[in-house]
Amino acid sequence: MTAPALSAIEATLARLVAYPTVSSGPTAEMAAHLAERLEDAGARVRLSGDAATGKLNLVASLGPDLPRGGILLSGHMDVVPVEGQAWSRDPFVLAEAGGRLHGRGSCDMKGFIAACIELAATLRGAELARPLHFAFTHDEEVGCLGAQALLPELVATGPRPDLVIVGEPTGMAVIEGHKGCHEYTVHLGGRAGHGSRPEIGVNAAEYAARYVVELLRLRDALRARAPDDSRFEPPWSTINVGRIAGGIAHNVIVEQAEIDWEMRPVNAGDARFVLDHIDRFARDVLLPEMQAIEPDALIERLTLGEVAGLRPMPENAARDLVFRLTGQTTAGLVPFGTEAGLFQSLGADVVVCGPGSLAQAHTPDEFIERAQLAQCAGMLGRLGATLRAS
Repeated sequence: MTAPALSAIEATLARLVAYPTVSSGPTAEMAAHLAERLEDAGARVRLSGDAATGKLNLVASLGPDLPRGGILLSGHMDVVPVEGQAWSRDPFVLAEAGGRLHGRGSCDMKGFIAACIELAATLRGAELARPLHFAFTHDEEVGCLGAQALLPELVATGPRPDLVIVGEPTGMAVIEGHKGCHEYTVHLGGRAGHGSRPEIGVNAAEYAARYVVELLRLRDALRARAPDDSRFEPPWSTINVGRIAGGIAHNVIVEQAEIDWEMRPVNAGDARFVLDHIDRFARDVLLPEMQAIEPDALIERLTLGEVAGLRPMPENAARDLVFRLTGQTTAGLVPFGTEAGLFQSLGADVVVCGPGSLAQAHTPDEFIERAQLAQCAGMLGRLGATLRAS
């Protein structure tokens, strides 16, 4: 039996999946394609970023040319790597099977971007009562770097939307809040030596272990700081140690070690509490011991990204708009991070709602249900109808 033909939106998704926009590489080719599609729909398009690396953001607008106001649809162009995953098909060729569209990024989150492009096409030549903006970013998967670079540009030159819909995969559920995401790498430098004389060296791995133990103690302390009215699961801020590396052999004192860790704060106060404490512990406890033997010993904490969470707000016009577009009446929270909190920092009302399931994001044979993609297209189609001037 032959697979059913792809719809227009699915064909657009197939084109986008074919761009291997893994975060370690460029987004320039995909951004150029999206720019061409949006310009063909009559949009005013601006590309920005680093031309040398090809890491570009795209901002486009339809309707009245105003520096403030309107609705912005947001998505990221980058995807996570496929190396080390057991794919049963080419990850950068969209494949339909049993009502599912498989391909890297199909769910997270090129499906939503494809729906945005098809919406723009349907509005070609239409007179809109208010602006409709699109923002497609690079490097969301590695710290929301593209969106963080884009924000000052939006402040300086616009657009400054009133409402933002971030189309991350929520199964089309309406999401009004998520925790922040702070990511760090810690470098520890000690002194190498023979393993039979550990007292004359500075074992960076041992100090890394003590650093991690202190992080775990802070993780336990965060439980007691959970707000009484927290709706998150779990309700407290969390810490996760993702990687510890160091050493070259059993009988060599470790000279260099690294720790990758992240924090998901419920509020900014928790983030400051953790960072103040762990930096003081490294500076006042660990480092003096290390430098007593090796004066050039070091502990450096590098910030990979500090992305604000999305605060649930009692009044949220973006949430209420999506309620009207989808017929839903309740909004939830999610554990994963998005760019939504960054747009909220601009003063916009923000909601997260998009096709696909988080359970499929980042997995081998990633997929989006065709029905979910169609559901998203329906939501955006109704949005387009509300924007048309009467």
